[in-house]
Amino acid sequence: MRVRKRKGAEEHLENNPQYVVLKPEEAKGRWQDVFGNEQPIHIEVGSGKGSFITGMAAKNPHINYIGIDIQRSVLSYALDKVLESDLPNIKLLLVDGSSLTNYFADGEIDLLYLNFSDPWPKTRHEKRRLTYKTFLETYEQILPEEGQIHFKTDNRGLFEYSLASLSQYGMVLNQVWLDLHASDYEGNVMTEYERKFSNKGQVIYRLEAQFPKK
Repeated sequence: MRVRKRKGAEEHLENNPQYVVLKPEEAKGRWQDVFGNEQPIHIEVGSGKGSFITGMAAKNPHINYIGIDIQRSVLSYALDKVLESDLPNIKLLLVDGSSLTNYFADGEIDLLYLNFSDPWPKTRHEKRRLTYKTFLETYEQILPEEGQIHFKTDNRGLFEYSLASLSQYGMVLNQVWLDLHASDYEGNVMTEYERKFSNKGQVIYRLEAQFPKK
């Protein structure tokens, strides 16, 4: 999600350390201590303005959620939603999704969400797609054995690419939705982009995939 630079975004993040973990590398291997409980931890890579992560945290108080984004202004808007919701089971990180092993120990994360990631449609940008094999290697390391990725997008090209990339990596596609909002799937929490695109009549694709047993 690309947005204009937000004035005061850096200060906004720094002034709310109860939600924004400013030195996440120091939390590696001890995220349950950071949350103060032993609940499962789910992360969203590319959390945008925070609608999904706050919605999930409100719906599932028995799970801890971490929203991750590389754009400071975007994360500051997500912080607005977190502050408004006042939920104890959510944290935010300003980090790159390609460097997650710097912040999470092996198997420390229970489930990973990818929602409406940048499709990077040009072939020369394939390695930047969040379902490219090097990203999958990173996710596999921080997830438990047979850990899962839940992925949503409106972009058919990215969805088809992701189906192939995950399959070629050896992942099992547990479920695939070719039109999520026309299906009987229950409990869907929408992102900002999802609401925008679905209101325009665009199809939303979704999948749940599982890493192979080691």
